[in-house]
Amino acid sequence: MVGVRIEQLAIGADASSWADAGFAVDAGGARVGEVALHFTEGEGIRAWRLEGIDGEIDGLPVSPVEVVPGEAEHANGVTRIDHIVVLTPDLERTTRALEVVGTERRRVREVDTDDGPLRQGFFRLGEVILEVIEHPRIEPGPARFWGITFAVADLDAAAELLGERLGSIRDAVQAGRRIATVHRQAGLGLPVAMISG
Repeated sequence: MVGVRIEQLAIGADASSWADAGFAVDAGGARVGEVALHFTEGEGIRAWRLEGIDGEIDGLPVSPVEVVPGEAEHANGVTRIDHIVVLTPDLERTTRALEVVGTERRRVREVDTDDGPLRQGFFRLGEVILEVIEHPRIEPGPARFWGITFAVADLDAAAELLGERLGSIRDAVQAGRRIATVHRQAGLGLPVAMISG
C-alpha cells in the first residue's frame, strides 16, 4: 500500500526569494521531488493538499489545486523534501486525525528538555516524512505547520551557493547526515533547513 501522499504545499513567501536561494521557480511555483510548491501571500506553510483527501486534518488547512511547473533541477542541489514539521499541543489527537485519513504513526521519539518533555511522532506521506512535535510550550489549539527540511545532493555546494544565507553545517540527529539552517533574512517565509542525502 502506497498510503497518503503530499501533492502540494502553499507557502507564504515571495517566489523571487526562493529563486534567489537556488530553487527552480516558474509560474509562481516549483516542484521538489513529488511535491508541488505554490507561493502565495503571507508567511509559512499556509495549507497542503494530500492525494485523495478533501478535508482539513486537526486544523491543518487544505490548499486548492494550483498549476505548477513540472520537474526541474534546482541550482542549490535540492532533490526532495526530507521532512515537514508540524506543532501540536496534543500528539495523540493529531495522530488520531492522521490515522482517520489512512496514515499511521511509525514511531515516537521522546526527549527531556529544560521546559518539559518533547515528543515527536513520525509519519510517512509518500516520499516525505511528517514530524509532529508536542511540547508544553506549544499553545493550545489546532495543529499548525512550522517548517521544512530539504534533502540536498551536496550540502557543501549548497552552502557555497547560499553563502551567508545558510548557517553553519553541523551533524544531524540522523546518523551520518549533516544539516544547516537557512537564515530568516533569506526571505523564504518559514523555517527552512537543508540536510545531506
